[in-house]
Amino acid sequence: MSTPLAADPALLGHLNLIELSRESTRWGKGGALEESDGILLFATGSWLPVVCNGAFRSDETASPDDVVTRADAFFGARQRGYTVMVRDTPADQDLRRACQAGGLEVFGEPAPEMICTAPVTAQVPDGVEIRTVTTVEGVHHFATLTGAAYSIYGMPADAPVKLMSRPERVLAAPHLVTVVAYRDGEPLAGAMTLLSHGIAGLYWVGTVEKARRSGLGRAVTAAVTNIAFDRGAAAVTLQASVMGEPVYRSMGYRSLYHYEDWTRLQAPRTLTARP
Repeated sequence: MSTPLAADPALLGHLNLIELSRESTRWGKGGALEESDGILLFATGSWLPVVCNGAFRSDETASPDDVVTRADAFFGARQRGYTVMVRDTPADQDLRRACQAGGLEVFGEPAPEMICTAPVTAQVPDGVEIRTVTTVEGVHHFATLTGAAYSIYGMPADAPVKLMSRPERVLAAPHLVTVVAYRDGEPLAGAMTLLSHGIAGLYWVGTVEKARRSGLGRAVTAAVTNIAFDRGAAAVTLQASVMGEPVYRSMGYRSLYHYEDWTRLQAPRTLTARP
């Protein structure tokens, strides 16, 4: 049973994303987290400057110029690029100006932050089994299929594998649930949910290319959405890709605001779009 929202759902979704960023630093080798004075800097097991390395204000009163200055020092020492996810809301207008003044550039298209406030209809295609990940092998299946799925955006296929190179830590997190859809024993789609702040966030929803448009993305999204509500989440949020947004909207998700990725690309290759 879900419980009523106790605060602004738009803020709760943002806080859940920040919590996911903290959590993801624990999953891979080389992960690091620095947080003080309302500024959070996170590096994961992957060098990827978008999604896997970034900076947030955990306190909206923190200096936006300090976010950029401290991120440059933190990631410069690691020879990595990074991203500051900026909301198109009044709370982040000063942060946007600081990113622009600091020489960061907008990467890809704005991503809608979406919310669902009730369980959704689950339809699993014939011959498909959706399993909750409970083993190291399952984490590997999820990371590998996610890399294959997100390669359409220019993401290196090994990025999720490196992100989750300590699978036992993924399994140990009690507030994290991951599912994988299998057909004939082959992992084809997956999704993850993280519970925090009374809600849940959906992350890393993906389907391998040969299984797209077969209902698997919708099926794993419904599975983790409903698991989150079963665990007491008052709402479920996500940041949608261009391909995913129409699917989520048809399932009952609606937009709250958008994120812009302000990025300093300092990595061995250049991506083509935001995952």
